[in-house]
Amino acid sequence: MHICLIDIDGTLVRTGGAGQTAFAETLIADFEIPEINTNVAFAGRSDRAIVADLFRDHGISASDENWLRFRRGYLSRLDSALRAHQGRVLPGVAELLAALAARGDVALGLLTGNIHEGARRKLTHFDLWHWFPFGGFGDEHVERCDIAAAALAAARRHLSPTNGDTKSNGRSTANSQIIVIGDTEHDIRCGRSIGARCIGVATGQSTAEHLQTFAPDLALATLEDLPSILSLFDE
Repeated sequence: MHICLIDIDGTLVRTGGAGQTAFAETLIADFEIPEINTNVAFAGRSDRAIVADLFRDHGISASDENWLRFRRGYLSRLDSALRAHQGRVLPGVAELLAALAARGDVALGLLTGNIHEGARRKLTHFDLWHWFPFGGFGDEHVERCDIAAAALAAARRHLSPTNGDTKSNGRSTANSQIIVIGDTEHDIRCGRSIGARCIGVATGQSTAEHLQTFAPDLALATLEDLPSILSLFDE
């Protein structure tokens, strides 16, 4: 079995800014911040890293208590933000997920900076959550490489849930490869940290030319180039 780990924002979907809206509303309402610093980078980063920067820039203690308070507020606002914004599933995503699932030799999971419940709500909104039985998320980890390691561990547990060996229900992982798909250089870097082959897709904030400078195995304009993607799994 191959393992394919996919990013969410800018790779599978564009939410139209729903996540950032829920972030800003939470800081304003729950932490009494009158104006949000819009210079904090969101793309390719974990929710915990983004919140840590926002807390620092607005003089809020980065305590566990404040993180949990922020998390509750963010999740309470995310569903309405998703409904209010004009988000969409990105080109080629539905076809790619169906093709990978149909192969029978690919375990699909997530590698995202979103917290688990935020990921679930976003992908449920776009009817994509059912494709992903495991993943690595931004609940505990700040660095994407740590999330990548957690995603790989979750994949191995998913494939070998009973005894931790290299087979589960006849599905061997002895000759498997790991492929990470994402829209930023952070996805490529964290993919390399777990020995993955990497696909960079320019449906987020980065161009294919920019992604190519980080030496992915593929740099694509969209995920509509299904033959090129599937060829990585056959090499």
